[in-house]
Amino acid sequence: MKAFLYIALITLLISACSKNEATDNHEHDHAAAKSTVAKYTCPMHPQVIKDAPGTCPICGMDLVPVTSAQASSNSIMLSNSQIRLANITTQKAGIRPVGETSIVNARLVANEEKTEIISSRAAGRIERLFIKETGRSVKQGEPLYELYSENLLTLQREYLLAKEQFETLGKQEPRYESFFKASERKLLLYGLTQQQIDQLNSNSLQPRVTFVAPASGIVTEIQATEGQYIAEGSMLYRIENIDKLWVEAELYPDETAYINTGDKLNLRISGFETEPAEATVTFLSPEYKGNTQVTIVRAILDNTQHRYTPGLQAQVILHHSSRQSLAIPADAVIRTEKGTHVYIQKGRNTFEPRMVKTGLEDFSMVEITEGLQAGDTVAVTGAYLLYSEMILKNGTDPMAGHQHAH
Repeated sequence: MKAFLYIALITLLISACSKNEATDNHEHDHAAAKSTVAKYTCPMHPQVIKDAPGTCPICGMDLVPVTSAQASSNSIMLSNSQIRLANITTQKAGIRPVGETSIVNARLVANEEKTEIISSRAAGRIERLFIKETGRSVKQGEPLYELYSENLLTLQREYLLAKEQFETLGKQEPRYESFFKASERKLLLYGLTQQQIDQLNSNSLQPRVTFVAPASGIVTEIQATEGQYIAEGSMLYRIENIDKLWVEAELYPDETAYINTGDKLNLRISGFETEPAEATVTFLSPEYKGNTQVTIVRAILDNTQHRYTPGLQAQVILHHSSRQSLAIPADAVIRTEKGTHVYIQKGRNTFEPRMVKTGLEDFSMVEITEGLQAGDTVAVTGAYLLYSEMILKNGTDPMAGHQHAH
């Protein structure tokens, strides 16, 4: 009987312990489940946390769901509308070419190979100027000025005489044809057009000859006035064709190694900073400018749309020392007195700051030497907004006290 009582007592104790253990496990599971139950918080005021949906008592925004673990982490979560309004975009870190960048000041100048100097072919008097102001564009064949010249009248008479002799005696004497062709060529050399010559006859001598533009371009200089007597060879107009402009930059000795003839140069032109341009190197000066340590590089810039004008300032962007490295866009990097950090996407609309170390960088990409791995998703545009929101949430720099992991 005593043995039976002992066995019954042990059985009751084991049953009681099992019940208590089950109760403890149930309470633990309930607590774990409770920690994952969704809470609701304000994206603008993370200190507001509620158990049910609603609006923020501070700003009136709709609360968004977040777990208690997320609410207490060093992260920030935004609503879909905030993501759109802040234009927050992300990009994965990956292996890309990154190099150093040098900036060289440059200037757009007129292409001298396309410049036309209009000078008087004969001595005479300017009867009329069809273009009287600089900056005007002209087309090839457009009238420029009207000249009265005794010399041109004489040449017209010689042409008509040679023409008459050729028409009368040309079949019997072939030499008259050469006289006629020579007189016609002389008028062409003096600037008359073939149409003007064909219109000449004994009753249509042209004492006032209209001269036309030999090429299209912009009139940049005028050195004549109506009624002025000019000598043969006097300069009247300068016409510059700006379809292709020169880009001239000054390089120091250590920069000349980065450029070769035929290379493509990236440009930022004053007034068109958001529109990248490209020019082709055509000339590298073999000598330095007098009393300086700079040399001239010249490139051709296409300007068929006439968007750029000579005299504009520009910057030449030289990329060199390029290598393949883990890199992210430059806009994703936040630099403060505490160090350099980026914002990693940890979940849907959730971002967390992380300290990084940088290496080479250019205008678009930054090399990351520490703190990121290939495939990490970082916030690019809107990264500084996330930084500001994190300061509002924590009341201090989110990277205060953080150190790089070695």
